[in-house]
Amino acid sequence: MKSAAPLRPSIIATFSAVAALLLTATPASAAPALPAPLLAAPALPARLLAAPGQNCAQPGRDRVSGSWARVMLQADAVRALEDGGGTRVAVLSTGVDRGQPQLDDRVLAGADTVDNAGGADQDCTGTGTQVAGVVSGRPDGGDGDAAGLSPGATILPVRVMPDDPAGSEPTPGSLARGILTAVQADADVVVVAAPVYRDDPALESAVETALAQDVVIVAAAGDRGSRDDGNPDPYPASYPGVLGVGAIDQNGRISPGSQFGKYVDLVAPGAAVPTLQTGRGVVEAGGTAIAAGFTGAAAALLRARNPGLSPAEVTRRLIATASPAPTGPAFGAGVVSPYAALTARMVDTDARGLPALEPAAIPDGTAEARRRAIAVTAAVITAALVTALLLVAAAIRRSRRRTWRPGISPRLHTPPEPLEPGPPIMLLDTPPATRPSTASRP
Repeated sequence: MKSAAPLRPSIIATFSAVAALLLTATPASAAPALPAPLLAAPALPARLLAAPGQNCAQPGRDRVSGSWARVMLQADAVRALEDGGGTRVAVLSTGVDRGQPQLDDRVLAGADTVDNAGGADQDCTGTGTQVAGVVSGRPDGGDGDAAGLSPGATILPVRVMPDDPAGSEPTPGSLARGILTAVQADADVVVVAAPVYRDDPALESAVETALAQDVVIVAAAGDRGSRDDGNPDPYPASYPGVLGVGAIDQNGRISPGSQFGKYVDLVAPGAAVPTLQTGRGVVEAGGTAIAAGFTGAAAALLRARNPGLSPAEVTRRLIATASPAPTGPAFGAGVVSPYAALTARMVDTDARGLPALEPAAIPDGTAEARRRAIAVTAAVITAALVTALLLVAAAIRRSRRRTWRPGISPRLHTPPEPLEPGPPIMLLDTPPATRPSTASRP
């Protein structure tokens, strides 16, 4: 986790001046006050709501078949523990469509820091509504697979980039004003859906002000991680104390374009994620903005369950309870795990010294080696003697079974040989034929 920098002396004065100048219509001499549209969302005529199909984002489908992101984050188990009720999550993006049925009445009027006038409860582009959907979309009134992680949270929309379907980006100034707006509106969590790529003192000062005012800041790491885009440093994710979030797909791999670096603290689902579409319906969206929305929802759950946690403690718990992921600068500490963050118990990590112990005396190596050699030699000799005795005993038992007795064997009898050899015997000669006797003739 990136450590928070010390608070600058001019932060509060800068905050008050910017808030008075940009967020209110009161004279310069009056104390800065929160404009009424920022907190209340009066009923709007139907023609003023987002109108998909008229140069705006098209309406979404009625239903989707399952949400891998909700399964990965154990959304149903999380909802049984906490729903984020009583928390306020500021979504800094293109605005949020208050007319989305699954957002119901939980979207405030918000503020527009691009034109510095009006609210931000309309969203032609759809990006802000999609981020708000993964934060606070309710399962009733639509597709439950597109419900958010923290359905009890209230959404404070803050427009920091032009609501242009053709594409737009925030500026450091609009982000700084957006963060200060969220602080003034008592937001518990700020989700920055799109970063800027230039370090700016006013933006850094706004971040420091938010952290000092007990506001958790979750920022998208950005989607310029490809080789062609060069992976530039994103802000405010690169500032100390900000929770930077990258995106992964359903296989646990880094989503294409998700940026990498020391500013990535966690990753969350951010590819083909079912979420709410502006106007009505459900759409599959991706990118680090969606991942930041999930992480912001997890932070809101923690703040609802433990209101006394500071931003640093919320960040530390989310990082410490993250699910394991491949190591590397794109994954940070791992995949955000709202269930583990809600159920785990953190312990004090301050180092505690062990009691003092007397070091053991070092034995005499020479004497010890001599004793060891004598013992080994005696053991070998004893083993040899025992083996020899066993062999002798076995041999004696075997000889007794065969009636053997020790002694000298008698001399064998050898007949004497004749002095002269006998006549030779012709083994191959044929004996002469015997003629018949004459006396036997007639």
